[in-house]
Amino acid sequence: MENKILNTVKKYNMLDNGDTVVVGVSGGADSCALFYFLLSIREKLNLNIVVCHINHMLRGEESDRDEKFVKKMCDENSVEFRLCKVDVGAAASERKESTEKCGRDIRYGFFRKTAEEFGGKIATAHTASDNAETVIFNMTRGCGIRGLCGIPPVRDNIIRPLIEVTRTEVEEYCGRHGYGFITDSSNLTRDYTRNKLRIDVIPVLKEINPSFEEMISKMTQRMMSNAEHLYSAAENVLDAAYTDKGYKISVINKCDDAVFSEVIAVLARKFDVIPQEKHIKLIREICRSSGAVEIKSKIYAVSNQGFLRIIKGSESICKDAVPYNGQDIIVINDKKFKLTVLNIDEFHKCQKNNNFLFNYCLDYDTITMSDVFRFRNCGDIFRLPGRNITKSLKRLFNELKIPRERRDNVLLLADGSEILWIEGIGASKDCLVKKGSERVLVIQPDNITFSERD
Repeated sequence: MENKILNTVKKYNMLDNGDTVVVGVSGGADSCALFYFLLSIREKLNLNIVVCHINHMLRGEESDRDEKFVKKMCDENSVEFRLCKVDVGAAASERKESTEKCGRDIRYGFFRKTAEEFGGKIATAHTASDNAETVIFNMTRGCGIRGLCGIPPVRDNIIRPLIEVTRTEVEEYCGRHGYGFITDSSNLTRDYTRNKLRIDVIPVLKEINPSFEEMISKMTQRMMSNAEHLYSAAENVLDAAYTDKGYKISVINKCDDAVFSEVIAVLARKFDVIPQEKHIKLIREICRSSGAVEIKSKIYAVSNQGFLRIIKGSESICKDAVPYNGQDIIVINDKKFKLTVLNIDEFHKCQKNNNFLFNYCLDYDTITMSDVFRFRNCGDIFRLPGRNITKSLKRLFNELKIPRERRDNVLLLADGSEILWIEGIGASKDCLVKKGSERVLVIQPDNITFSERD
C-alpha cells in the first residue's frame, strides 16, 4: 500500500520537499493511516506535520474519547496538535442545515484557517472507497460528468494521498504495522445516506465485481480528463457571451447539450450549487424563451432580455429598473415613455374626447416614489381589477395569450413583486382609476398617440 500511495503522490505532484502538511485526523482507520504514512516520509521530504482534530460534540463521551486518542498520538510522535471543539448539532440548527453539511463546512473552515497560519497544504484521508460512495451518491441525484469525476485527488491546496487505496487496504496496513485506531459508532448506523451506501449498496456491487472500487477510480480518472476538455469549452463560451448585464443567450444557445450543461455547472458552482439534470433541461427551455428556474433554495437561473444569469433570490431578477420619482420621461431598455399627471377633471375631459387609451392610466395617489418601472421578475403577482383574485404574472400572460417573445419587453410599474400596472393591460385592482380618484398618471408610450385604440 505504501508504494501505491507514493505513486499517487508522485502522479499528482502532491508534496514537495519542505512542505507543511495540515492533516485532518479523526482517529478512524483512514486518517490514522494517512498520519502514519506521512510520518514515515517526514524525514525524507523534510515535512512539517500539523494535525487538526474536530470534536463535533455529537457523541458525548465518545467524541471526547476520540479527541484524547488523537492528542495522545500526536504527543507520542512530537507532532503539533490543533483542536476545534464545536457543538455541530446546535450550529446546524442555527444555520438551518443538515449536521452533515454543517460539520463539513466547519471542518474545512478549520483546516483552511490552520493551513493559512502555517502556510501549508491540507491533507485529507479520502480513499478509493470514499470516492466510489461519492460517485454512486452523485448518480442517484442525476449528476453530470463532474459528478462522475468523484473526489479530486488535488483541489487548490487540498491533497488526498489515499485516494487510490481502498478502505480494506487501509485497515490491513494499520493491522500489519500495529497502528491503533478507533471506530466512530455513527458510521455503523443507517442514519446517513453515505452509511446506507457503505453498508447496503457497495457490498452488493463488490459481489458483482470484487475490484469495484478500483474500477471506479480508473473511471473517474478518465472522466476527469473528459471534464477538463468540457470545462475549457464552457469557459470559451462564457468568455464570448459575457456582458455586464449577464451572458448572451444567443451565444449560449449555440452550444451542444454537453457544453451547455457544463456552462450551467460553471456558473452554478460560484454559488456552491451542483445543478441536477432536471434543472439543466429546464434552463435549456428558458434559454429558448424566458423565465426563471430555482436550482437550489433561493438560487435562480434567470433568462431575461436575452441574457442568462445565476442569482440569489434576494437580488432583482431584472437589472433594468427605473425608480419613479415624478419625472416626465423614462427610457428603459430602448423604450421611451412620457409620464403625465392629470387632475380628475382633466382626465374626464380627455376620456370624453377619446384622447388617450384607458389601459395606460392609473390612480396617481396609489403609487409612491419607491415604486419602479421595470420588466418582469420571477414571482411577480397582479391583482385583477373588478375581481378579488391575485394571479402570477406568468399565468396572466398565459391566459391573455401574450406571445412568449413579447413578455420580457412588457413594461411594468412595480412595488416589490406586486405589479401595479402593466403596459397595454392596465392598472391593478388597487391602482385602478375609480370614483374618488383625484389625480391620474398617464403613461404614454413614445410610439402611441392618445387617439389610437388597441
